[in-house]
Amino acid sequence: LIRLILTSCFSVFSVLFSGESGLGKSTLINSLFLTNLYSGEYPGPSHRIKKTVQVEQSKVLMKEGGVQLLLTIVDTPGFGDAVDNSNCWQPVIDHIDSKFEDYLNAESRVNRRQMPDSRVLCCLYFIAPSGHGLKPLDIEFMKRLHEKVNIIPLIAKADTLTPEECQQFKKQIMREILEHKIKIYEFPETDDEEENKIVKKIKDRLPLAVVGSNTVIEVNGKKVRGRQYPWGVAEVENGDHCDFTLLRNMLIRTHMQDLKDVTNNVHYENYRSRKLAAVTCNGIDNNKTKGQLTKSPLAQMEEERREHVTKMKKMEMEMEQVFEMKVKEKIQKLKDSEAELQRRHEQMKKNLEAQHKELEERRRQFEDERSTWETQQRILEQQKKGKIF
Repeated sequence: LIRLILTSCFSVFSVLFSGESGLGKSTLINSLFLTNLYSGEYPGPSHRIKKTVQVEQSKVLMKEGGVQLLLTIVDTPGFGDAVDNSNCWQPVIDHIDSKFEDYLNAESRVNRRQMPDSRVLCCLYFIAPSGHGLKPLDIEFMKRLHEKVNIIPLIAKADTLTPEECQQFKKQIMREILEHKIKIYEFPETDDEEENKIVKKIKDRLPLAVVGSNTVIEVNGKKVRGRQYPWGVAEVENGDHCDFTLLRNMLIRTHMQDLKDVTNNVHYENYRSRKLAAVTCNGIDNNKTKGQLTKSPLAQMEEERREHVTKMKKMEMEMEQVFEMKVKEKIQKLKDSEAELQRRHEQMKKNLEAQHKELEERRRQFEDERSTWETQQRILEQQKKGKIF
């Protein structure tokens, strides 16, 4: 593992481990880099990392074959332990911004040969294996940091879940990440078919389910690192048991360079642009006009954008009001037309009923007259025949 790190092009590697206490962050750190990170300060199992909401930074210098790697581990040992966790992510944001600030200051110097790069390359965020999806704190933390650092979500202590539960939990987490529009680290696609297969495999298994252990256990005559259970052994480096090897290879072999490129070209450049825009906006231009400060192009564009958005909203409200008024007028016209048609219908109905009554009366009179005439005709016929005395 150390050989893989040392043969890479990096001499400095900084990674942030974040998540609630008790999820095995320290154990995973030691498992990933084959070192007891806190052995100097915390010699025994009874000694734990001090619970604090502040960021703890530890450095380990690894050497092999004359090549050195300065590993920087950023930990948040008290994250999420308080009753009120409001703004508990702020120390992490301040730490990331401070490292960007240090790099920007070094970059702005005349002599830039010695530029220590302590920027945080990625954040491994540990999710509790509850099986019930992300907590509100998880969602808020990742939303606050996804514009500043490469976030890779991990399911901690995945050996507490059955394979079926783990798969369902992964689908639920990814569904919630998409629902809340959280930007996690995007694995790049290349022209290399083999690399694309690796990337696809990683994407299909996100979030990575990991297990950490520093205990060596003998299984079938082979010594492996794992956790002993009554039902068997959960092997850390067995791909069928967890995604530990996938995470390790991704961090130190396949995607370390891309993590730095994304950090430098996206997150750092965004910070640098905002910082320089603020300095330009607050500074005094050499070509002063009427003693007023000139705004930076970015600030001016942002102001114009806000004005345009305000204008569009106002126009939209006016158009909605006009539309509602026309709809009301149209509805009123339809109601008036309906009332007029109903009135005409009632009038025509009354007229028809009157005509019907008149025709019935005339028909009755005609029937009476016809009956009288027929009676008279019969009488006349009988008189002619001499049958009436």
